Parts: sequence; C-alpha cells; structure tokens
Amino acid sequence: MSTNHNHDVLIIGSGAAGLSLALRLGEHLKIAIVAKRELEETNTYYAQGGISAVLDATDSIASHVRDTLDAGGGLCHEETVQLVVENGPQNIEWLLQGGVNFTKDDTSASSGGYHLTREGGHSHRRVIHAADATGKEVETTLQSQVLNRSNIEVFAHHIAIDLITSEKGEEKKQKRCYGAYMLNQQSDKVETFSARFVVLATGGASKVYLYTSNPDVATGDGIAMAWRAGCRVANMEFIQFHPTCLHHPEAKSFLISEAVRGEGGQLKLPDGTRFMDQFDPRGELAPRDVVAHAIDHEMKRIGADCLYLDISHRPADFIQEHFPTIYQRCLDFGIDITEQPIPVVPAAHYTCGGVMADHQARTDITGLYAVGEIAYTGLHGANRMASNSLLECLVFAEQAAKNIHAQDSEISLPPTLPPWDESRVTEPDEEVVVSHNWDELRHFMWDYVGIVRSNKRLERAKRRVDLLRREIVEYYSNFRVSNDLLELRNLVEVADLIIRSAMSRRESRGLHYTIDFPYSDDRVQQKPTILIPESYSPY
Repeated sequence: MSTNHNHDVLIIGSGAAGLSLALRLGEHLKIAIVAKRELEETNTYYAQGGISAVLDATDSIASHVRDTLDAGGGLCHEETVQLVVENGPQNIEWLLQGGVNFTKDDTSASSGGYHLTREGGHSHRRVIHAADATGKEVETTLQSQVLNRSNIEVFAHHIAIDLITSEKGEEKKQKRCYGAYMLNQQSDKVETFSARFVVLATGGASKVYLYTSNPDVATGDGIAMAWRAGCRVANMEFIQFHPTCLHHPEAKSFLISEAVRGEGGQLKLPDGTRFMDQFDPRGELAPRDVVAHAIDHEMKRIGADCLYLDISHRPADFIQEHFPTIYQRCLDFGIDITEQPIPVVPAAHYTCGGVMADHQARTDITGLYAVGEIAYTGLHGANRMASNSLLECLVFAEQAAKNIHAQDSEISLPPTLPPWDESRVTEPDEEVVVSHNWDELRHFMWDYVGIVRSNKRLERAKRRVDLLRREIVEYYSNFRVSNDLLELRNLVEVADLIIRSAMSRRESRGLHYTIDFPYSDDRVQQKPTILIPESYSPY
C-alpha cells in the first residue's frame, strides 16, 4: 500500500539550488526535500572552483555580463544574464551570513578581504572560493541549516519516478503539478508525495556519457520527468565537457579545477610542449569549450591517452595552500603536482540546456519550478562560463522563493492522489538487460555524441537510442521498478533529447561542434533549440 506524504513545497534534489530554496522559504511552510542518495551526494558537493560574482572594486556588473555573453556564443538571453549577475553580490553576502567560510586574503582590500581567483572566460578575478572545495563548504553549511529547521523534512534514499499532474485545470484549462511518486530505496516501496508547489532541483545529466566528472546521481531524472509531463526543453545539444579530469585508472570522476589554469597551470603535450596558443590567444584561460576541443584535437592527432596540466613551476607552498584537495588526491595516486604535471582528459561535466524556466523559475506546468542545472533559463547559451553555475542555483532559488511566497495564499491543497499501481507487474527476471543497456547507452553517447560530432555519428546514435527506448519501455511496463531501471529510463530519454537537439542544429557553435557544419551560421541559427513534447499545451 502506498505511503502518502503531504507538504506545502516538495523540493526534489538536495544540492545548492534545492537547499538554498528551502532556506529562503518562510518557516510557516511545510517543506519536503527529497535526495536520491545521502543528502550531500550532489554535483554541488564536488564543485571545486567557486562562485563568480562582482566583488572587487575594479570589476563591474557590465564586465561580468559581457564575459558571460561572449562565452555563451551568441545564445545567452541578455535579460537573464543581467538578472543573475546583478543579484550575484547579495547572494554571496547571504552565504557569508549563513556561515560559509570562503578563503580570505587580507592583502586585497578591493575585494573585501576575500581571495578571488580568475577562470576561463573571465576578464577579472571574480571567483570567490573555499580553497579548492567550494561546493563541499557550501553544501555542508546549507545542509546544517536545513537540518536545524523544524519545518523542513528530509527524505534521503528516495528516487523520483514521475510527476503527478492534472490533465487540465477546471478554470484556466492549464495543467498543474500535484506531486510525485517516489521509490523509497530502503523499503523498496513506492510512496506518494503531494504538494501545493513542486520544485525540480535534480541537477544535470552527464552520466549519460561514459566519462564524466559528475557523481552517479547525475542521471537527468528531473529533465526526463518534466519532458514526460509535458514541459518543453531547450538547448540540450550543449553539453559542456570539462577540459581537465584526472586521468588514472583508479581515479573515478575526479575533476582538476579550472582555477589551476587560472593560477598559472599550463597545458602540455606528452613531450612538454605547450599548445593552447595555437587555438586561442587567451591560451589556457580560453573558455571551456575551446580548451576541451583543443585537448580532444591534440589527443586524436598524436594518438595520446591523455595530455598534461602542469603547475609545478609555482611554489610548492602556494600549490598546497590553494589546491589542498587536488594536491592530496593526486598524491594518493602517486602524483606530486608540486613536482610533476597532472595527466588529464576531458569529461562530460555540465548540461547547459534543460527544462525551460522563466525568471521566476516557473516551467510550462503550473505549480512546477525548475532551479539549477536542470533548468534552461538562457543564462549559459551555447557554453557556460566557469563558476556561473552555483551562482545560477542561488539566484533562481531566491527568485522561485519569492514567487512561491507571492502565490502562497492563493494555492490550495491538491486533491487526493491515486496510489502507485503495481498490480500488473512482476519481479524482474533478467536484470542483465538493464546493466547491458546502461553500458551500451553511455558508450555510444561518448563515441557518437561527444566533443566532435557528425551527421553520420548522430544518425547512428539515433538508431541505437530508438532501439534502447523500446526495450526499456517494455521492461518498465512489465517489471517492478528499481533504482537502476529508473535511472536508465531517464538517461535514455535525455540521450534522445540531446541527439535530436544536436541533429537539428546545422552549424557549430559553443559546445556543439560538427565536422559537417564546422562554422557558425548567424543568419538562421542564433536562437535556442526548443523541443516540444506531444503532451505540451500552451493553454
């Protein structure tokens, strides 16, 4: 029998977007935060670099806006960029008041006493950070506050299955979100969560690729659920590959922060030759899409398994002070970065597209919000500039909270929701189907829909994803749900969205590079790629 939970606000996801939204909501609201694994197992927790904001007297809002627009390859929504950048400083102040310990620099009076670093695409030092573990500091600080709030209930080890929506509202004929079905992974039972407001803060989808910097939870669950419910998605072809992940057989998904390049790290071929100046006058400080493409090009040109990032020319104490996490992690694998270069490869890192959301984080479905990496707001365009991601989480969490407060008195409780129906399913008989399809999907996405694409590669990927979708739909329809099956179902949905979006963009721009259309076409393509589900209704 299904267990029912009733709240005012249901937040699915426990990273910076979900936690900060919960903390910005009034304590009179009954809030549920749902985490797929432990509360802190999020992309936020593993973010190293920092948060970009105009905090130095020599910097300006206009400069941050201009840098973001430049990095976005002509596809950023300028009003969104302005909104986010203008609200950056006050959100950093909010974190400071909440106890986040950013790295200080008493010698820098113009930055308020905090150390600011510079990363790719930025024309100023504007990235505030906590050494090289900013995400961990932010996540754990927000988490401690959440756990001290009596109005917030946390549900760990619950994975969302699908959203529960009305087909049409009685008055405005508009679909409304009433809640979601969740699989309790500890009891193996499906539970029903109802709420007046539902927020998707589930992060991105980089686990659709074989190599990724993301933790295992980044399986595109929110994007897939919103799409199935009838929300539009946009710009899914723009998957950011982080240029520098540690290349070691035992180093799973370990990122080498962009701040290493910001503090003088040099990219080199195996023979020690630098190469970035051949690709961009900014060298190692070029935006991520340029750097990732350059590394991929050089690896393929010389047949190398990896290239190298070298910061050993900086003083050892400087390296250990600014990059303690990276220093220790590399040392664990026998690499002393104060004396030798770091072997690196690109890996899928960030989903620039997602569920379409407005400036209040509202989606196409009434009562449903999307905040953070899951959302397409127009901030990132064709390429996300370094350290704008956590900033987006904070700003749009605040925007969503304001909108929820504004509607609080007008939105009534949802109707009684139907329980999850398992009457026609059985226990799975061949779970090897799930694991095999999972591996096949991530391999062909890496091979055919990676950093460099072509019409032929995308067509191959489309044929394979269509076959996998049919198999997974059949499997899902006949057997009881499991964590692996639900994640695979969502990943194949997201893979299809990425492929379809990439096939429709017949040019190269930002993170989308195809050898069949190697140049940008500003005449017809300077607009987002929007996919519309069959169940979408504008009314």
